[in-house]
Amino acid sequence: MPDLPSPPTAQMPPIDDHYDELLASVRARFGKVTKDKPSLFTTRTSALYQVFLDAVPIELRQVNNCSVCRHFVNRYGGLVIVGSDGKARPALWDPETAPEPYKSAIRALAKVVAEAPIDGVFLSDEKVWGTPRTGDWEHIAVTPSKDLLHKPTVIKTNPQIMAEKRHDHETLLRGLEAFPIDIVKQAHSLLSTESLYRSEAVLGVAKWLLELHETRAATKNSRARDNLTWLAVARAPAGFCHVRSSMIGTLLEDLAAGMPFAEVKSRFAAKMHPLQYQRPQAAPTAGNLARAEKIVEALKSAGAMERRFARLGDIETLWVPKNAKPKEQKAGVFDHLKSAAKIAVDVDVPPVTMTWEKFQRTVLPEAESIEFFVPKSNQSYIGMVTAKHADAPPILQWDFEDRRNRVSSYVYAGGSPPARWNLKPDVYHPVTAIALQPWMWNPKKVLTHHGVGVIFILKDARDRDYKQGAGFFPGYLRSEYHEIRSTMEAYAQNAVVEGKDTAEACGISLVKGSTWNLDFRVTSKGGMRVVYRLDRWD
Repeated sequence: MPDLPSPPTAQMPPIDDHYDELLASVRARFGKVTKDKPSLFTTRTSALYQVFLDAVPIELRQVNNCSVCRHFVNRYGGLVIVGSDGKARPALWDPETAPEPYKSAIRALAKVVAEAPIDGVFLSDEKVWGTPRTGDWEHIAVTPSKDLLHKPTVIKTNPQIMAEKRHDHETLLRGLEAFPIDIVKQAHSLLSTESLYRSEAVLGVAKWLLELHETRAATKNSRARDNLTWLAVARAPAGFCHVRSSMIGTLLEDLAAGMPFAEVKSRFAAKMHPLQYQRPQAAPTAGNLARAEKIVEALKSAGAMERRFARLGDIETLWVPKNAKPKEQKAGVFDHLKSAAKIAVDVDVPPVTMTWEKFQRTVLPEAESIEFFVPKSNQSYIGMVTAKHADAPPILQWDFEDRRNRVSSYVYAGGSPPARWNLKPDVYHPVTAIALQPWMWNPKKVLTHHGVGVIFILKDARDRDYKQGAGFFPGYLRSEYHEIRSTMEAYAQNAVVEGKDTAEACGISLVKGSTWNLDFRVTSKGGMRVVYRLDRWD
């Protein structure tokens, strides 16, 4: 009796199972749904590969009983993206493009995954998800684009960050429940009208919270509503999900308690005072100091905290005098004749009052030179400092890898007298440059929650009485330093910034939300000189 042929083994799949088409279908689906760099989410699913095996034709189950593919499907198979409608869509499974032998299995996977609740944000820095090949055998695997990879920080792994996102979700839900949409609308309205002191620092989170409330209210399906909340968590700036423990939470609590506006305004102003807002009020503990040492060592940022006073070459300017010459350019033999030929003519009219925005739009383009009339009173004179070492790693929130910016600024609470800044009162003082606040220099990543303001750099201005202070606040620092704020505050108070006598980037700060009434004398093309009184931002 002749031997019967042996049945196919797991290592020898039938030729007509279209397995290559299955692999291509999974890769195509993943590439299609992730092309716009969406957030990925994990779902509460288990034993997904068994769902797959139970749904494939019986004759294919043995050949697909692969431990490598099982590991991939159980780990990555539950990933979904969330659309603007709140619907979760599988990141890997598309029954329409799956080959016929596997359509029922892929349809079963897609259904289970789409209907499962989201339970976390997914982050990975692995360049390949799964194992594409072992020996001669191919397996289900995908290669994410670089934009999908999430690089862990030196102090937090991706699993730790994912755990924080789960905590953020729980915290946000409690905040949404504690403060209904009507209270959030009231807070947003007050902050938008600039009725509250330094409202711009809180307006961003209020707008974000209100939009999330409105999105949830417009979504009737409870699963879609929760999916959209997870989407908000994945995209939220640091701290936004912690509603109840932040400044927006204290404002919402006061409004929910029915406090009179005057009391709400007074309490908000006290908490937003520069000496209070986001600044620890207690000395760092021994544990916090030890943690700070570990974090700074891990970030290799000890040298980055050494600061020096900024020079003009360190800042990004909106305007400089038209006749300013590069430092390396030598004076010409006839330069004195050029100066004599350009005699400014004063326009005999009262100061022209206008906003900063109109001044920037209509006056600056024609301005040859600008002078600031120094009042006797205290003003918001400001100093800018930067990293002492050119190769210092970034520590500031606005110091981006693709656009380095190590500059920070400081002012004194209540303002300071002109003499402190080497300025004489009741005279016009030359303006050597105009710049926005450092966190506004990158037009694609303006951090308005730190405030909106412009700085007129004044010739020879410097902080004559400066003794110590690092020129940054803990609230300026990147999120890696958040847990050691008390130590960073203590360091900032006691550090000494170098080069105060050679500072070139000090001047007068004009901040949105305040009334200024400060005079600037502008000489424009043709030698006409007009005094403009800047009273507010817009």
